[in-house]
Amino acid sequence: MIRLFAALLAVAALSACSTPKEPLRQIPIAHANVVPLALEDDFKIEKVTKFLNDPKYLKPTEDEMLIFERQRVNYGAITAVDYGERRGYYFNVSWSAKRPADITARIEYRLENLGAHVQAKEMRFPFAKGSHVTKFTVIGDEYKEGGKITAWRVLLIENGRAVGLYQSFLWN
Repeated sequence: MIRLFAALLAVAALSACSTPKEPLRQIPIAHANVVPLALEDDFKIEKVTKFLNDPKYLKPTEDEMLIFERQRVNYGAITAVDYGERRGYYFNVSWSAKRPADITARIEYRLENLGAHVQAKEMRFPFAKGSHVTKFTVIGDEYKEGGKITAWRVLLIENGRAVGLYQSFLWN
């Protein structure tokens, strides 16, 4: 039941961003193949913002933007279970495509409790052109069991090649 609620919550969160034809999906590790780098100037990941929603790591603040973001991700939570399902990471990936292309936006990440094991989520955008914002989440049971994200990278994939890349400092 909790996983169903988390899945529904993730779909609702994604409806506010650029609408792809397919929903966000977790990639089974057997299918998360290494993608060769073939970076192109036509595709660019402009900015990645990351927000951690966990009371253990939140410090008191008077910054109105941080207060708003905390309230936004917790909106509608009533019980402790509701708040627990919203704990974790929220990524906003701003990217652009200068020409129409079938693009898959993918985030790959490592969680502290899983060591070097790489997790991945992706979303497909057929005929993508112009500016887009893609939202990825690592929340609920996945965050609770896996722990904090230790490293991450975002890829734009066209025809099995990574044409755009943005990664954290610790990704290797």
